[in-house]
Amino acid sequence: MIQVLFGDNLDLLKNIDSESIDLIYIDPPFNTGKTRKKTTIRTRQSDTGDRVGFKGQKFETEELSTHAYNDQFSDFREFIEPRLLEAYRVLKNTGALYFHIDYRESHYCKILLDEIFGRDSFLNEIIWAYDYGGRTKKKWAPKHDTILYYVKNPKKYTFNIEAIDRIPYMAPGLVSPEKRALGKLPTDTWWHTIVPTNSKEKTGYPTQKPLGVLRRIIAASSNPGDTVLDFFAGSGTTGAACLELGRDCILMDNNPEAIAIMKRRLGLED
Repeated sequence: MIQVLFGDNLDLLKNIDSESIDLIYIDPPFNTGKTRKKTTIRTRQSDTGDRVGFKGQKFETEELSTHAYNDQFSDFREFIEPRLLEAYRVLKNTGALYFHIDYRESHYCKILLDEIFGRDSFLNEIIWAYDYGGRTKKKWAPKHDTILYYVKNPKKYTFNIEAIDRIPYMAPGLVSPEKRALGKLPTDTWWHTIVPTNSKEKTGYPTQKPLGVLRRIIAASSNPGDTVLDFFAGSGTTGAACLELGRDCILMDNNPEAIAIMKRRLGLED
């Protein structure tokens, strides 16, 4: 069962029973100080077009939709701390939290999560690395996000090693044909593309995350029939992965555009 809830997630979280959630994944606003915007366009060939393509052919651009939100807080900790306290409360004793955050805030957030969960409950700093988009010439181009992985009880939690997707060896010639065919388990550094512009996954939401990343998290840290919570649900990728993998899911967002995209994507439109 998939539930999509509209409203302030702090208020909505207070209505969830304590120790009722098996897994939480959140991708909160990254506090970049910028307006995050995604515009979806369509092009068609036209002699008076505003774009030039292969062999000088001209194309006309039509803007289909624009989705945006302001990613800025005067005090990010003040915003996120009460929500993480609620997350800890609603997690089962065997539950886990994956906290997806930008490199600008990850170190502050880890200190906060250590305070709430305890340092022994911190299992991994996962680096999701990708290679797409513009590159600055003033420093090393930032091409990764950080996912902090915490469990409520470090002595008893779900981690399904057999369910994790395997990846190719980087040096396949150094392993046996059997190992090469099987592939290897991912480490704490995940190379995975962002959602491609022409992908069937693409919803047009500005911060949409790829299904492959959420599939890996949900398969590893929950079981079929478990309940997964995402209270910054955005485009609904967590819900889409839960539908595929047979998990129940609660999705929350305070953006009407996000709610509409999620319902359409998950087949929940009225």
